[in-house]
Amino acid sequence: MEKNTNNTLKSKEVNTELKVNTAAKSLQWLLVFAIFYTLYFAQSLVIPIVFTALTALLLSPLVALLKKVHIPRSISAVLLLTMLVAPFTFLGAQLAEPAQKWAQLIPKLSVELSEQIDSMSEAYSQQEALAKKQVEAAKQEEKSGFSFFGWFDDEEPEPVQNPEQSAVKEHIKQGGIEMLLSVLGATPTFIGQLLASLILILFLLIFGPSLFNVFIQDFPIVKDKKRTVFLVTKIQQTLSQYIVTISIINSALGLSTAAILHLLGVQDALLWGSIVALLNFVPYVGSLISLIILCLAGTVQFGFELIALMPSGVFLILNIIESQFITPAVLGRNMQVNPLVIILWLLMFGWLWGILGILLAVPILVCIKLAFSQLGILPHWLKLIEAKD
Repeated sequence: MEKNTNNTLKSKEVNTELKVNTAAKSLQWLLVFAIFYTLYFAQSLVIPIVFTALTALLLSPLVALLKKVHIPRSISAVLLLTMLVAPFTFLGAQLAEPAQKWAQLIPKLSVELSEQIDSMSEAYSQQEALAKKQVEAAKQEEKSGFSFFGWFDDEEPEPVQNPEQSAVKEHIKQGGIEMLLSVLGATPTFIGQLLASLILILFLLIFGPSLFNVFIQDFPIVKDKKRTVFLVTKIQQTLSQYIVTISIINSALGLSTAAILHLLGVQDALLWGSIVALLNFVPYVGSLISLIILCLAGTVQFGFELIALMPSGVFLILNIIESQFITPAVLGRNMQVNPLVIILWLLMFGWLWGILGILLAVPILVCIKLAFSQLGILPHWLKLIEAKD
């Protein structure tokens, strides 16, 4: 009787544990879905906050360093933010005219592309018709012994225009105009988010450390205060090192591309170099987009000739040198991330936040990786992120 009672109690305990584990896992998945739901529908609020936090992590060590030499946080924050914004403002002023020119050229280029497709399709149709005529002529020669001088030959069917070609043509023409309108429509939102981010960065640099100290000292949710401070400091240092290093490498790549394209006589070389530097913050995908853009730019300037591949060829050589030799040597193995994980991560944040999400995806992934490694949590996920051949 006692054995049966013990077995019954053990089975009840096992069932209870299974129910608790199932409920806990269900709550965890619900939490994950709730986070994704919030990130998607509150992106206009979350994106400036994330960008602000990353930029503040980058500038906070410099503000703290200037504080040690008796420079107030308000002055140092304004000074550093001005030094950060001024080069981009100057570069934007230099690129405004060529960018506007290319924005106005987008509808024209789409029409020219559709006309080029029409000419290529017409040439192909003429060759196909000529081949059919040759085949029909050969058949007629075979039947010449049974026909009366060709008087009773079958009539040739009239060529039927392919409706798909006209549909593709109209789609390409409208695509350029729609792209221009979408860019112009997104510009006010982007400017508003940028201004809000700059204001948040300024206030976070000035008042952020005091709020962080109060949170660490007084909030009971923080159990291990020393470890929390060490973790935040480590993430701050490593992320700052990563962002500064990547920014220097990408800037050097953009300047090198612009300089070589300028020497080779490519128009608006500074614009293409800036685009290359910006897109190179997006691993793998950014390089592919830059390659396509430079190929289109070469086609517009030089036409459908072999020399049109020169800008993309120059960038391809520089990108191979940068991605295969310079970046691995500078960053080392501490920042290694599986390429497939990066692609999936970029797809997810591109779906969540669009272009800005793609640009912010890798720094966020680096923060998560550093948090996992420093806290010693979820080691299997950390191994998955770092998995290599």
